[in-house]
Amino acid sequence: MPSSLPWPEAHLHLDVLAIVFVLAVAYAYAERRLRKVVAPGAAPASRGQWIKWYTGLAFMFAVSTWPVHDIGETALFWVHMVEHMVIVFVTAPLLLLGTPRWMADITIGRPSVARVLRRVVHPVPAFTILTIVLIGIHWPLVVELMLVSSLAHFAIHAVLFAAALVAWMPVRSPTPALPRLRPPLAMFYLFLHSLLPTIPASFLTFSSVPIYPVYGDAALAWGLTPVVDQTMAGLIMKIGGGLLIWGAIAVIWFRWVASEREWDRIEADLRTPTSV
Repeated sequence: MPSSLPWPEAHLHLDVLAIVFVLAVAYAYAERRLRKVVAPGAAPASRGQWIKWYTGLAFMFAVSTWPVHDIGETALFWVHMVEHMVIVFVTAPLLLLGTPRWMADITIGRPSVARVLRRVVHPVPAFTILTIVLIGIHWPLVVELMLVSSLAHFAIHAVLFAAALVAWMPVRSPTPALPRLRPPLAMFYLFLHSLLPTIPASFLTFSSVPIYPVYGDAALAWGLTPVVDQTMAGLIMKIGGGLLIWGAIAVIWFRWVASEREWDRIEADLRTPTSV
């Protein structure tokens, strides 16, 4: 590994900073002020929801600014892959989990909006949308476009984030207007998603030639060859994405088991005669 690594010059990404700032302030304002006006009887966001929302924003900011974003954009494709995996499998579900029901009900849960979204967040189209986007953004021409155009890079990442939200909605929807799948179906749905990263990851992991000429030999300055760089990206996509999805499956499983046991306990209590 070279003793002096070519770190990109530190600078602020004002577009990302503005988005994160607006989402952070808007959430707090909605909870502290707006909820009392538009949904006075609604339960406020729990402490856990506050933590999930701001943790999601923190991850978004961390991977979309210097140094992660800049290294992934100029030198190492595996770092760029980390950015994609965090957006899809960390930020998107955390923001959905952090959204309180009242906030979702008055936005995506409105009848006119939910009527349209139900066609998109149904498991089949939701899975298909993320599949197409996740494969499409790793097509060599699309990767090249992202690296030569900041506007295209921003737009493509916005599409990826939107597709991730759509894909997680069947299992993490914050409003009953867009109902979640029951636990067994939710786990099967996520299992199918765990297979999704293997498609582009296989091309990256097993290719013996550089797939992305636009990166050139930039990885050499970091002690990696272009082929090793893209192999690492493929492993991160396959193993990292898979582990995050299986983590979500495990959470659903344990919560489902706990819920079933609670119902069994309630039924047993109801069957047990009380002494007078």
